[in-house]
Amino acid sequence: MEQINFWLDAHLQNQYWRVAIIIGVAVVIALLLRILVMPLLFRLSRKTSSDVDERIFEYLWPAILRTVVLQGIHIATLDFVQAERIDSVVSSFTATLMVLIWGRFLNGIGSIVFRKLSANADRYQWIQPQTLPLIQFIYKVTLFGLMTYLIMAAWHVNLTSWLASAGVMGIAVGFAAKDTLANFISGIFILMDAPYKVGQYIIIDGETRGVVTEIGMRSTRLLTRDNVEVTVPNAVIGNAKIVNESSGPSPRMRVRVNASVAYGSDVDQVREILLECAKGVPHASDDQAPVVRFIEMGESSLDFQILIWIKHPVFRGRVRDEINTRVYKALAAADIVIPFPQQDLYIKQWPSPPQV
Repeated sequence: MEQINFWLDAHLQNQYWRVAIIIGVAVVIALLLRILVMPLLFRLSRKTSSDVDERIFEYLWPAILRTVVLQGIHIATLDFVQAERIDSVVSSFTATLMVLIWGRFLNGIGSIVFRKLSANADRYQWIQPQTLPLIQFIYKVTLFGLMTYLIMAAWHVNLTSWLASAGVMGIAVGFAAKDTLANFISGIFILMDAPYKVGQYIIIDGETRGVVTEIGMRSTRLLTRDNVEVTVPNAVIGNAKIVNESSGPSPRMRVRVNASVAYGSDVDQVREILLECAKGVPHASDDQAPVVRFIEMGESSLDFQILIWIKHPVFRGRVRDEINTRVYKALAAADIVIPFPQQDLYIKQWPSPPQV
């Protein structure tokens, strides 16, 4: 026993041995945690129905390992270097790395937890799938602000002057980036009001039509029927008229197809022909039969309208094409005139020939 104590005293007097022992102890502690504690936590997490805790532990272990090793290196460095100024720099640098390590951990588990809560929106009313990007953004901004504060405090930076400078800079940035701020604020209202969701067909101001592929804080992306992606700033959408073709209780949509015939045509015959053209159209809904209406006696035609339900807004163009083709052929086969705009020119008097 005396020999062991003598050996320890002899080696502990050597700075290099002390550094090696401290780092070795830190590594041993990390291995014991990995071998004993983490398997126990994983076994406990498997007993739950959710996989959230397992995914959190996957982020937790690297953070614990880096923390233990970093603290061992920190203690060893402070023991090896006796200069007070250098010790202060080492402590500040270690605190910065600790903030980064655990900030990454909190960022990862925040994303996991918020996604899980939004998937159970019926139980947690305060978070919905459409508000998930907003909540994640607020969480990341708050976490970044906290990490920045802790890092500056670790380096003993006077935060009062920095906050004052940040206020002045914020005003300048606000004026310079007013369009970006307008898009951001509009994005918040879009996520809260939810006039549309990802996967729905919308029309913006009667011009841009497509399926929503992404709702961001700055813009909304649509994929048109031409397979072209259109990015619309949220500020534009906030002031535009939005027609959501998929927001009803079902994805069904009613399509209107106009048809005109000449005066003197048999109205009942025309109605029967148009109704027959609307039957058996591909992609039409089977739940509700098509309807034909005599909507107006126009200036030079009798105007009819075919109303037919389709299974999904994506089929609108195909159904209209099919019905228009059928109507044209059916009216031509029945010798029913399809009127078109025309003008008659009456010449009251021919001009006199020029005098020679």
